[in-house]
Amino acid sequence: MGLVDEYRVVTKTLQHGFLSDTERKRLNKRQEELSPVVIAFHNTENSVKELEEVQSLLQVGSKEEDREMVKLLQEEHAQIIQRIESLRRDLIKTLVPTDPDDTSNAFMEVVAGRTTGGDICQQFTREMFDMYQGLAAYKNWDFEVFNYTPAEYGGLHHAAVRIVGEGAYRRLGHEGGTHRVQRIPEVGLSSRMQRIHTGTMTVIVLPEPTKLDINIDPKDLRVDTFRSRGAGGQSVNTTDSAVRIVHIPTGTVAECQTSRSQLQNRDTAMRVLKARLYQSVMGPKTVQRHTARKQQVGTRSQSERIRTYNFTQDRVTDHRIGYVTRDIKEFMRGGEALDELISDLLEHREKEALLQLVETYSESLSEPDRTLE
Repeated sequence: MGLVDEYRVVTKTLQHGFLSDTERKRLNKRQEELSPVVIAFHNTENSVKELEEVQSLLQVGSKEEDREMVKLLQEEHAQIIQRIESLRRDLIKTLVPTDPDDTSNAFMEVVAGRTTGGDICQQFTREMFDMYQGLAAYKNWDFEVFNYTPAEYGGLHHAAVRIVGEGAYRRLGHEGGTHRVQRIPEVGLSSRMQRIHTGTMTVIVLPEPTKLDINIDPKDLRVDTFRSRGAGGQSVNTTDSAVRIVHIPTGTVAECQTSRSQLQNRDTAMRVLKARLYQSVMGPKTVQRHTARKQQVGTRSQSERIRTYNFTQDRVTDHRIGYVTRDIKEFMRGGEALDELISDLLEHREKEALLQLVETYSESLSEPDRTLE
């Protein structure tokens, strides 16, 4: 039975059937689940019929005196095709189960690779940080820096940020993983100037929990203060304003050093700590989150890369969907080019989820009906 047919049966049963309260509640819920699918399907079906009518008129209106009418029909034809494509995408979205975290804000970390590349990794990590900051500006998202640990030669060891805005986690979730860079190092970064070097960095993206009702015993916390450090180890601030908080029972650590106010840094670090502790007590989701973070962190080796940034060939390649762009400088600005890739990744995710849904549905149909046994 198709989903549209199921909707009709459910609706008819609700209207004319003698049902218990439990059964009526179950069917009402199912009708509510199917309603967006049916609406999207009917809208698509009606647009296809309109397209067929316009195509028929175009075949008839080929005489010289009908030229103006043909032009109008061609414009309408193009508009209907665009509408059908949009409706089909909407239909896929209604079929694919939604992730409740898609509406969440995002926590993001960028970490320089440990395996190869040295200074190359740190420079690339700083460029990636700038790229995501550029994307946040392009999308009008808030980009709140929690921690920023610079390296020499303008590089970056590690940074942690909170990104707030519509669709932040939904769009950024696919950025998690190992990113590889290939380039000839700049002067001062390596003595072997003409050889192409390869390095990696890691992006970690997790949803911000919507509830942070975590009771923490102050006795379980160790609070350290220190001076924020810049490149080369020099002090950025002259006071011990940076704060690191350790939850002793779990070993969970959070720190913030971006403000000159120790109180503000402490509040921010406490917020991050609560979020991380909340992740650890989320029940069944805990394993999924740890798995997600492990998959994103990996071993930071080149074999686990999700994307390669080849500066010598002016090319960015996403290995998951075969996406390639040639203007690497424009891509690294974090604007339209990166946003388009993320849209392609989201579309790929929806298609994969839909295929999995179809396979599961087919398997359920092929299973023997044991209701009469």
